[in-house]
Amino acid sequence: MEHETLVKSTIRNIKKLPVGHIQEVNDFVEFIIQKSEDKMITEGLQHLSTIGKTFDFLYDEPELYTVEDLKVRYA
Repeated sequence: MEHETLVKSTIRNIKKLPVGHIQEVNDFVEFIIQKSEDKMITEGLQHLSTIGKTFDFLYDEPELYTVEDLKVRYA
């Protein structure tokens, strides 16, 4: 279904609802919008971290401890 047609149909149906149900629909729509925005932000950050060199220092960090530094070994 085309976007504009779907929006108009949804508005027609919402107008038929009592106020309490309209608030529920509104809350749900806000939830879905927030979820969508959060997903876009997360995916954007993941993309930036893969193409950028921001976290490359984690791979170049020297080993600070060795097995000999252990006080207790569990077999």
